[in-house]
Amino acid sequence: MMMIEVKNLIKRYAGLEAVKGISFEVAQGEIVGFLGPNGAGKSTTMRILAGFLPATAGTVRVAGFDIFQNSIEVRRRVGYMPEIVPLYTEMTVNEFLNYRARLKGVRGKRVSERIDYVKEVCDLKEAQNRIIGTLSKGFRQRVALADAIVHDPDLLILDEPTIGLDPNQIRQVRELIKSLGQKHTVLISTHILPEVEMTCQRVLIINKGRIEASDSPDNLTRRVRSGGGMKLEVRAAQEMVRQVLSTWDVLEEVVISSLEDGWLQVEAFPKRGDDLREKLFQCVAKEGWGLRELTRHRATLEDVFVELTHEDKL
Repeated sequence: MMMIEVKNLIKRYAGLEAVKGISFEVAQGEIVGFLGPNGAGKSTTMRILAGFLPATAGTVRVAGFDIFQNSIEVRRRVGYMPEIVPLYTEMTVNEFLNYRARLKGVRGKRVSERIDYVKEVCDLKEAQNRIIGTLSKGFRQRVALADAIVHDPDLLILDEPTIGLDPNQIRQVRELIKSLGQKHTVLISTHILPEVEMTCQRVLIINKGRIEASDSPDNLTRRVRSGGGMKLEVRAAQEMVRQVLSTWDVLEEVVISSLEDGWLQVEAFPKRGDDLREKLFQCVAKEGWGLRELTRHRATLEDVFVELTHEDKL
């Protein structure tokens, strides 16, 4: 079952088309990273999915319900955590979660059951009687996550859930999101790309209102040109190195630059991203060159992001 179905979604503001006819799907149970530079249209798209913002054109279905024709049904199935979380800082954690649960339609004894559950999952028991305004940023993010799941939604939409947190708090929130993914479909936006690689099964990249890529982090990194690049530092004559490597049909490009004391830095890019380290080592040994480094560049999601959204590409 598809939890999210977006087709030809358009959002126009006065004089600006922020989202330009995008289409994508998210299956039930997926944890999907939604990435893009500032102003790319990702927050606008997430607000439309959460029912906080109307679209100009296109269709959006969440859990099988049309978000425009069945807005109330969609909202019941969505837990939304915006980038700037509107918490009531004068309330205690218990008071706030009780208020939010009832506001979201949780009734009867289920209110206390759900509040106990989210306090356990979000590790809020020690803070349950504290005023929210006295809590650290990390605890406030946990309260916001608890609020997002208190009504047991099918879909969680999290916009920058780790913004402003220290590394320890980021790790805690990451583990929490992964655990939530066992029960909920999760769409998460963040600028901390290593978190996406460790958390998400699939990545959507949006740029200037259009979807540029949709794939798993591993498959996306394989597409980056520098992903299989080899880096060597050798002591040899530059022309000799260039002449030898120019005969290799498997190489797309070779870049050679001079270092100190006769050493050269050689960057070799295979056409198919093959691992040529063993072949390069054998070549160096055969030619009698000095060798002090031989490494293969492993592309990251950051490399993918930069390659797809850099201004020079457009």
